[in-house]
Amino acid sequence: MTDRSGAPVVVGVDGSPSALDAVRVAAREAAARHRPLRVVHAFMWPLFGTPLGPVPFAPPDAGFRHEADKLVAEAVDEARKTVSEIEVTGEVVEGAATPVLRSESRDAALLVLGHRGLGGFAELLVGSTAVHVTSHADCPVLVVRAEPRADGPVVVGVDGSALSTEAVGFAFAEAAQRGTDLVAVHAWLYPTPVGPGDIAPLVYDPDELKAEETRVLAESLAGWSERYPEVRVHQRLVAGPPARVLTEESTGAQLTVVGAQGRGAFTGMLLGSVSHALLHHARSPLAIVRHRRDGHAS
Repeated sequence: MTDRSGAPVVVGVDGSPSALDAVRVAAREAAARHRPLRVVHAFMWPLFGTPLGPVPFAPPDAGFRHEADKLVAEAVDEARKTVSEIEVTGEVVEGAATPVLRSESRDAALLVLGHRGLGGFAELLVGSTAVHVTSHADCPVLVVRAEPRADGPVVVGVDGSALSTEAVGFAFAEAAQRGTDLVAVHAWLYPTPVGPGDIAPLVYDPDELKAEETRVLAESLAGWSERYPEVRVHQRLVAGPPARVLTEESTGAQLTVVGAQGRGAFTGMLLGSVSHALLHHARSPLAIVRHRRDGHAS
């Protein structure tokens, strides 16, 4: 996990209520991190050769470009109303949302998104931009659903993978910053047969399996409590599907944190099954930590 000294918190806006929720959360995150806030709107109309200014006889403040500038100005104003002491800048950046936000993530400490924008279908739980950006971003991504809780712990999913370890570090820092407890959750499944010749039920020692999973959880947390002695840690070892367990744990959380991929992820997958499921079903803001292009986690 990198500090990215001086890097801003970046929030993407599109004029939706979800984006304004994200702006308010991003302002508080920037203040807590002592970082500036950058508000970005991806402006894709120039890609289609569309006239951007007012049409003949229209008011001078009409046109797509003016609306984009107004949208960003309103988001900047909302951020300053939320936290007055932070430095806030805004920019309209030409391009489609996903590539613009991926580019912004390369120089960001944190990228904040609403869970669904103006283009989302009503039945979708999370917008396509949030899915695509969390799959490719070069920094941690925080996906916001409405106003988050002011109380409750930070919850982190633990599975012993490299990105899980980085997610644990991120979660400890968040818990310390928020002055709250950390709940470290490790969920696993007992071996079950999936085809002819596979392992049969009970052809293993349940006590040994539980002891091994206990070791995975303990080793994943080792050293972090010494770095953050003020954070009270609760370890939860649960036999069950990780996505379901973490979704349930997220109900009372201020924040849920996972790595983009776990130890069961297939090589080449950009987003693991657990993080993908939580992106759609988590009941708190969700932070997804992933590897940067230089091979380090972000």
